[in-house]
Amino acid sequence: MALSNGEIREEIQRLSEELIQRQEPDGSWRFCFENGITIDACTIILLRTLNVDKEELIRQLHDRIVAAQQPEGCWRWYHDDKEGHLSATVEAYYALLCSGYSRPEDEPIQRAKRYILDRGGIGQARSLLTKAILAATGQRKWPASLSLIPIEILLLPESLPLNFYDFSGYSRVHLVPLLIMAERNFRTRSVRTPDLSELFLDARNGEEDPLTLTPESREPLKLIQSGLAHLVGTPRRIRQAAVNRAEQYMLDRIESDGTLYTYASCTVLMVFALLALGYEPQHPVIQRAVEGLSQMKFTVDSTGQWGTRYVTIQNSPSTVWDTALISYALQEAGVSSSHPAIQRAADYLRSSQHRRPGDWQIHNPGIVPGGWGFSETNTFVPDVDDTTAALRSLSALHGSEPAVLDAWNRGLNWVWSMQNNDGGWPAFEKNTNKEMLTWLAIEGAKSAATDPSEADLTGRTLEYLGNFAKLSVRQDWVARGADWLLSHQEADGSWYGRWGICYIYGTWAALTGLMAVGMPADHPGIAKAANWLIRIQNADGGWGESCRSDQVRRYVPLHASTPSQTAWALDALIAVHDRRAPEIERGVARLIALLHEDDWPSTYPTGAGLPGYFYVHYHSYRYIWPLLALSHYVNKYGDSSPER
Repeated sequence: MALSNGEIREEIQRLSEELIQRQEPDGSWRFCFENGITIDACTIILLRTLNVDKEELIRQLHDRIVAAQQPEGCWRWYHDDKEGHLSATVEAYYALLCSGYSRPEDEPIQRAKRYILDRGGIGQARSLLTKAILAATGQRKWPASLSLIPIEILLLPESLPLNFYDFSGYSRVHLVPLLIMAERNFRTRSVRTPDLSELFLDARNGEEDPLTLTPESREPLKLIQSGLAHLVGTPRRIRQAAVNRAEQYMLDRIESDGTLYTYASCTVLMVFALLALGYEPQHPVIQRAVEGLSQMKFTVDSTGQWGTRYVTIQNSPSTVWDTALISYALQEAGVSSSHPAIQRAADYLRSSQHRRPGDWQIHNPGIVPGGWGFSETNTFVPDVDDTTAALRSLSALHGSEPAVLDAWNRGLNWVWSMQNNDGGWPAFEKNTNKEMLTWLAIEGAKSAATDPSEADLTGRTLEYLGNFAKLSVRQDWVARGADWLLSHQEADGSWYGRWGICYIYGTWAALTGLMAVGMPADHPGIAKAANWLIRIQNADGGWGESCRSDQVRRYVPLHASTPSQTAWALDALIAVHDRRAPEIERGVARLIALLHEDDWPSTYPTGAGLPGYFYVHYHSYRYIWPLLALSHYVNKYGDSSPER
């Protein structure tokens, strides 16, 4: 049954009031960026390897990992990961034993052991991060795939057809410490390091089969080798120069909190790499990195999926992202831009705008810094999505406050400058899209090695440009973005979204973007996408998509409705339909019901990091996207009658 506008407005008011009450004194909102148990496990292993005295944190992380174990003995990334995740289970098993709070004979450890052995042992774990942690701590050989990329690649000039900066920034910052450790064949152990050899069913103890390279995967290697031929000097001196360059690369990208690029994952790898270079565990750089990692912990007070209060390590706190989106959502819900909460958020966001140069300038020179990053300690790794999110939240203020106008202009100019040559927008760096790098025989390369135009980034950028910068397809560069989107639509009418799950996310971003810049609702591509969303609507009126979608690259239904995915689908349909459609009415009713439920769909990860290996449950998402969708519904339809 359709809800009245009064009932919907009550829900909008409830969400708005709760968010305003949760704002921090500095103007920010701080919600958990929860990403499985991988970072928790790696942190325990690192702390024990360094013999760092952080007993309370180790115990908290240990308890959280134990609580997340499934009855089958495994750990999962998401609810419908029915077979479990071998790499995550290996990481959890290793960390629990490293912690000292679990013993080999404990029942949870025995269940995990049986699960690992039943699936072929540790040698079958595919995650490159898992392999690296095992190799760095002496449990296995270094992955043969890392030998494909010689560390000397860091010395190649950017003018060559293929060089180090053709990799995405995200992959570079993880690849550098891996190359250092592999080059040194580094391994270290402490008295707390358990022996995992019995879990390798292959007698070679983690030594992989020789790599079989396809003709396609040989292409980037040929270009790399061709570039290396131009380096002058003895092999030993060239190698040492490359190692020195790699070391400096990491040191130059450490933020004020001690972390590398503000990511926990590459910070852990950096510390191991510094040990490989001869740094002592007590070195100030390592100590600061450990403190930075520790500060990334989040204490989740609500019962949630684990049934109790728990502590986790965030891979990168989402404070700027959440603050920008919440401020924007509150304003869409009717909170005045003069409200103290919006003013405080604006001050916080202006202080978070980047002024330092960053690697993004390599492919986009001559542009003044003006973007925003994901977390508040991030000062030189801006991204397009965070920047447009911040600009949306500042939109109502930029016409009346000179300081906000300056931030707005710098941000808009930065977003405009980041458009790729193909017309779309990337996440972090412009024109970092050489497809041959995705052919490398390295796990995860297909998704992480490059930073190409994506439908979600392009759609969200167009939505900002149309609804807030008041631009349209009448501007050539905006039209090029719309053309890119339409040319990358899937055959079924959907779009693939890289940073959310997945086809619902991409389709929402594309539809709202295309409508914002003036594309007609009856355009064949728009109509096809809207029909696709209606076709996949669940019987209960909501929407839900499995994390498996981004692994098989096709829509996989979740067979349950989640708050954020239901809100995305609704928001897209609201953007397209001039009048209330029955599907929208059912969706609104189900969305409001979902906000009062507390079962597994409410904590299902709908953020994406690396297909198959990294998914995110944004604790803020059950507030942000439902509030936006409901507000857009009321703002657009008012008391109009539904379609018949």
